[in-house]
Amino acid sequence: MTTTARINLNIFNGARKPFTIKGDGVLVTLINGRQRQLLRDFFKFSSIPFDVPFENGLADFYDVIVFADRHVQAGFAPVHVSDDVPYVLDLMLLPKKSKFNFDEATWAKLKKSHAPVHAVLSQGASDADGKARYEELLAKTPGTLAAFFNLTTALKEIHLPNGNALSYIKGLIWEEQERMKEDRFFAYADEVLVDQVVRAAEQGQFASQTGLAFNHPGATRSYKQKQFGEANVQFSFHENDRKKIGDTDCVKVEIDMDYFKDLLAHLFLEVIPNKVSKGKTDPRKIYMLRWIAGRQAGIPEFDPPYTIEQA
Repeated sequence: MTTTARINLNIFNGARKPFTIKGDGVLVTLINGRQRQLLRDFFKFSSIPFDVPFENGLADFYDVIVFADRHVQAGFAPVHVSDDVPYVLDLMLLPKKSKFNFDEATWAKLKKSHAPVHAVLSQGASDADGKARYEELLAKTPGTLAAFFNLTTALKEIHLPNGNALSYIKGLIWEEQERMKEDRFFAYADEVLVDQVVRAAEQGQFASQTGLAFNHPGATRSYKQKQFGEANVQFSFHENDRKKIGDTDCVKVEIDMDYFKDLLAHLFLEVIPNKVSKGKTDPRKIYMLRWIAGRQAGIPEFDPPYTIEQA
């Protein structure tokens, strides 16, 4: 017997605030697990409840897609509904023409609000030199800085057998070839991080990755986070490159975040197209995917020290 289930859809903007409805509103599409479109209509609210059929079977795995004029379409699947507990789904719509807002990420504010990240950025430099280096990033390559904040925010959320992953990062590599980019950064990390990630992999938190020569030249081993459907952090260790920072023996690590969890999807839908077009993983898309994934996982909000707004 078919009963009903509820989906409570909440739509947010790039500032992680409720989406402001304009014009015709937001177009919502609901597709059930049998690939039958049950609804496609405009709504003028940022929070919308839907009562949908519940069959206790395949049909209860829904795709939910939202779209607004001049914004990038967003969605989530599968939304596995139940007849006893409403499914709360938070999605983010980003403007197609957007810009980064770093008002809360000035050098002085960062030192107070994100001290571990500030320490990583300033390692090996005086405060004045660190500030100058940081402000050059802010002015010339804001996308690169956004990617760095995406990654360090995600690292803070990764709890290893001892401590969080960010606490092991001791200093960035600033040489031109390995300077941070819009899809990754290279750093020296406490060599203990290797063992911590290996142990976490044995517990099912990470999966060992192959194809290092193609995706991560020079890496000796690599592990990708398994927690989310998209936007998982990957650690690629270059264990032949070591350095001592203070009293800490460090190893080079390459840290990036992929759109796709599945290796083949990552290879054919992200890596190869990026190599052909000479493009990079877009930090805006990572921001959106990781925020949505975190909301679904019920972990603390993904909150890098910047937002995305209409350009």
